[in-house]
Formats: sequence, C-alpha cells, structure tokens
Amino acid sequence: MNSKRRRLEGVVTSNKMMKTSIVEITRTYRHPLYGKVVHDKKRVKAHDELGCQVGDHVRIIESRPISKEKMWVIEEIVRHEETGEPAEGE
Repeated sequence: MNSKRRRLEGVVTSNKMMKTSIVEITRTYRHPLYGKVVHDKKRVKAHDELGCQVGDHVRIIESRPISKEKMWVIEEIVRHEETGEPAEGE
C-alpha cells in the first residue's frame, strides 16, 4: 500500500458488462461558506477481475487508462452485501 495511486471505496451498482463494474462513490462534506451538509456521489467504471456482485462494498485503485472511460481497477471486495460478512481473507 505504498504506491501513490488513489484508492477509493464504493458500492457496486451494476455488473452487466464483461469484466467491468460500475462503482458508486459517495462523499459527504460541509459547504465551506453556508455550512450545509452536502451529499455528493460519483459513478465510475472499474475493471473487475474478482467477479463482484451488485451491492458489494469494494476498494478501487487508480490505474492507467484501460479503455475510453475505464481508469480504475477493483482492488478488493471489502464486504459482500447479502451476508454483510467481511470478504475472504479477513
């Protein structure tokens, strides 16, 4: 975990493409001027060699561009949604 590539956590919302999943990243922050809590979400396409299912919580890592819109790779499955248990190896 010493590389300088960005790592983000999100939830898989779609896995209908071959070796590609759509991961939704949510971010909550306070507006700097008005102080209101802002909920922001972003959906990115990530390369999936692990076979994630919809609802899984995953960690994605920045990579070289794999295709026109795919610049992230799923690094690990943090938690499976159906069981709520940690992924294997934890």
